[in-house]
Amino acid sequence: MSWLEPEPFLRGTAWLDGDRPVRADPADLERLPWDIAERAALPIGVRVEFTAAPGTRAVELRYRAALPADGDALRALRHCFALWQGRRCVAEVFADPVEEGVVRIALPPSGGEFTVHLPEAQAPVVRGLRPVRGRLSPAPRRPRWLVHGDSITEGWWSTRPAHSWPATAGRALGLDPVNLGYAGGARGELPLAQQLARLPGALITLAFGTNCWAAVPSSGPLLYETTRAFVTLVRRGHPDTPLLLLSPVLRPAAEHTGNALGATLTELRTAMEEAVRDLMADGDARLALLPGGPLLAPEDLADGLHPNDRGHARIAEAVAGALRAAGFVDRSVSPAA
Repeated sequence: MSWLEPEPFLRGTAWLDGDRPVRADPADLERLPWDIAERAALPIGVRVEFTAAPGTRAVELRYRAALPADGDALRALRHCFALWQGRRCVAEVFADPVEEGVVRIALPPSGGEFTVHLPEAQAPVVRGLRPVRGRLSPAPRRPRWLVHGDSITEGWWSTRPAHSWPATAGRALGLDPVNLGYAGGARGELPLAQQLARLPGALITLAFGTNCWAAVPSSGPLLYETTRAFVTLVRRGHPDTPLLLLSPVLRPAAEHTGNALGATLTELRTAMEEAVRDLMADGDARLALLPGGPLLAPEDLADGLHPNDRGHARIAEAVAGALRAAGFVDRSVSPAA
């Protein structure tokens, strides 16, 4: 069978730069800091989703991807393709690292809807897909959920892409998460707010702030105004879109330690939360707040900053609960089995 065009099967996409899924507007990169533009080139959270007819033996993906560095101790694991059905990982296939190749993933004979999580750190580009002895069609479209944040949102220290908190919460809520997390970034950059305003989405979550403690230090009053400005710019394109702000989660070394401007993370978190509450008091009825401070314990962190798999699962559960409590998602929607 001939190869099927990949675009109808791709999910989690923000923009396309040619055939490459990217996470910042390729026509608006010059206004972004270099580190964000660099991270945006990685297709974090981009997935292949399809429905397989009963009896379909396998799916083949034709792809290109970056090769692991010579001497990489995890080289054999870098081109991992994970097959999920609902909330269950069905299989993992570890392809031999090649710049261009084809990977075959066996499917259960019963058919159904499936998701393939790609080796996103290797900047994969899917060139085509095809069934083996059966039929594939694109999976039904789900509401697009724009999730802006830093390395924690990007999924750092989760052991698999599918274990990041946006991916986990997306499965639980029946949403299509578009991961706009930028490691080292998400410091309240206003051009990113303007890009979010132009990007179609049914739901938005903002989860930044921890990099405002040290990477680019902020004070409480400055972050208060930055948060208000960021939300205001997003609202120019999404005046009525449900929007949840998650303030920074636990970072023990920063909680009570002043940064270069003398602000602790506790003070920065408070400033962000006050900004959201004031915007809500000013009449933004489609805005909600999830305080991040209480969500994690030290044992939920892999390195004192980034969550481990358990920490990602706890954030996902809290975000899903906050979205349901705010009425931003349909409470009657059952999580995928």
